[in-house]
This record gives sequence, C-alpha cells and structure tokens, in this order.
Amino acid sequence: MTEGSNRIALAEVLDLLDVGQPLPFHVLDDRDRRLLAEGHVLVSRTQLEMLVARGAWVQRSLAMSLRAERQGRATPVPSSRRDLSLFDQWERLVWDLDATLRLVLAGRPARDELLLLADRLEMLVRRDGDVALFMMVRQHEPRFALYALQHALHVATVLLALGHQLGWDAARRRLQVLAALTMNVSTLELQAQMAQQSEPPTPRQRKAIAEHPEQSVRLLQAAGITDPAWLQTVREHHERSDGQGYPRGLTQPCDSAHALRIADVFTAKISARANRPPMPIQQAARQLFQEERGSALAAGLIKALGLYPPGELVELRNGEVAVVTRRGQSATTPRVASITNTAGRPVVDTIARDTTRPEFTITGVIGPVVAERLNLPRIPPERVYGLIPG
Repeated sequence: MTEGSNRIALAEVLDLLDVGQPLPFHVLDDRDRRLLAEGHVLVSRTQLEMLVARGAWVQRSLAMSLRAERQGRATPVPSSRRDLSLFDQWERLVWDLDATLRLVLAGRPARDELLLLADRLEMLVRRDGDVALFMMVRQHEPRFALYALQHALHVATVLLALGHQLGWDAARRRLQVLAALTMNVSTLELQAQMAQQSEPPTPRQRKAIAEHPEQSVRLLQAAGITDPAWLQTVREHHERSDGQGYPRGLTQPCDSAHALRIADVFTAKISARANRPPMPIQQAARQLFQEERGSALAAGLIKALGLYPPGELVELRNGEVAVVTRRGQSATTPRVASITNTAGRPVVDTIARDTTRPEFTITGVIGPVVAERLNLPRIPPERVYGLIPG
C-alpha cells in the first residue's frame, strides 16, 4: 500500500467527528504537518471547516476501522461530549482567526469579524491574564502549520499585558490588538513554511517578507478596513528609529507600530522553530532591553510579564522542577506547581508549592534546551489549572 492510498480526506469522515468530543486520530494538512493530535477535543464547527479548507487528511485504515466498529454496534455508545473549557476557547480563537483572515485574503468584508475577534481576545485576557500568558509561554504542542495564527494571538496577548502595565486607554489597546491580528495577513502560509524549514529564507521568501507590511495593508483596505491608525500601525510595524527597518526605512515610526514591533520580535524569539528551540525568556528580555536602550516600552513589557511569567519552568531549592502558574505579589515569588520529584524525575501529579517558603525558593530557570535534555514532559494547561469552564 502506498503512502497516499492510506490517506482519506477529513471531509469524508466528518460523520466520525463531533464538536466537544476528542479526535480518534491525528489530523494532518496537505503538507503532512500535524494540525491536531489524537485526543484533541474539537472546539467548533468553524474549526472543522478550516481543517477541511486546509486539505486535512487522516489515516484511512484507522478511520475505516472506527466506522466499521461503530456500525457494528447494536446500540450507540453514549456521547463523550463535554462542555468547552477556557483553554478550548483559546483554541477556538485560533480557528476563528484563520477563517477571518481567509476572508481578508479573498478580498471580502471582514471588519466586523475582526472587531469581534478583538473583543473575544480581550475578554479572555481580562478573565485570566495568567492563563493567557501560560498559553503563550508554555506551547506544549508546537504546530508549525498554524504558526502565523498562534503568533498573532500571542503578540496581541503581550500587547494587552503591556497596555495594562502602561495604562493605555481602551482605544489604544484595541488598536494594538487589531494590528497584531492582521499584521502578517499577507504571509500566513509563508510564516508556516519558514517556521518549519531548516534552511535560510530563499530570495523569493525574503522579497515577500520585505513587502508584507505594504501588502497586508492593501489586503486590509480591500476587506473594508479604513481606520488610518490601524493601517499605519500595520504598515510601519517593521520600521526602526535607526532607519534600518522596512519597507520604507523610516526613522520615526508611529508609537503603536513601535510597540507592535517589539512585541512581535520578543514573541517570535520565545517561540520554537523547526531549526531552533525557543529562546529563554530572560535572554529575550535582556536582548529587548539592550536593543531598546531601556525604553519605557521595553521596561514595561518586562515588568508586565514578570521575572518568572506563567509557563516558565523553574528549579526549586529542594531540587524539584516546577512550572509557574501565576504571578505572585513579588517578582521573585510566583505561584508554581512541581512537575518532578526532588531528584528531578518527572511525576504524574502536580503539587502546588509556595515559593515564599525557604525550601521552595526559586534557585534558577530551566531553559528549553535543558528541559528537552531532562526529558521533562509537555505540560497541557489542564494539568496545572484543572478544567476551567469556558
């Protein structure tokens, strides 16, 4: 049997799937990149529609075996559907953003949909800002095919944290979120390709990168976006005050574009690519502070995230490795949950630790490379927060 003959389009097995139920198999896109893993709970009909639009497929033998098993049952198995959690709502946002940006790419009106997405994102961050940061920092299942979508949401999350720290008004926060969600609309697939490739960008890719701010603005205008501040922020989000940015080499980009650029660059550094692990947050923060010469934006971003942001892996004085779950009253005493024993071996249970107690003082950070070497498990948010209702 050839590789292709054991594939079946997801569109042909939708009868085996239902929103609120876990997937019975892995789902891959037309470039063989994993979109969803077996056991992942489907969060919306839009998600299914976007999977089909991406040419998703599953293993034919598994799908046919499951269908035969279900058809052979005398009585249907009760549905295992569950209510969506807060984490599922974040997943829904990824696929709804996918659907909305596809409207923009098609030249169809999308302003109202983008405003609604911005509302939902702000609501999720307001509801639990620590969970929002955890979802950005502790990306337990890298999905390079969705890199551009997840990156846009992560940048918007950082900007909301920064805006809260610096006291931005509602209009400024909204502007930053809308620009973050749409800044790379012209390069959605290119970003996915580059996140997965190990070789340097090709000349054609470099050209698309250099042109993407202007091209994204043109797409937004065709989709009915007329807000000059929104369009200017997207157009200038890669400009630098030293004139070394692009596409125009400006020396005075607008304030909102400046904020978007530093959040964009910082978030990209702490995200994994196929050819490199994520940069440790402290290193990315130091680089940002140096490059920005200690600007208010850089200082504000670092303070907003905290010394140990949610999702960070840390070592405790007693030898345990823990994951930060919530920022604490002081920068050095966040709330954490241990994921190893005192010998550093992974454990099944997570135990909350009080870092204000001497034996649980944080003694260091466990970077991504060390975490891989120690074979520390990926940490889904449900493990440390429990199932928070959606």
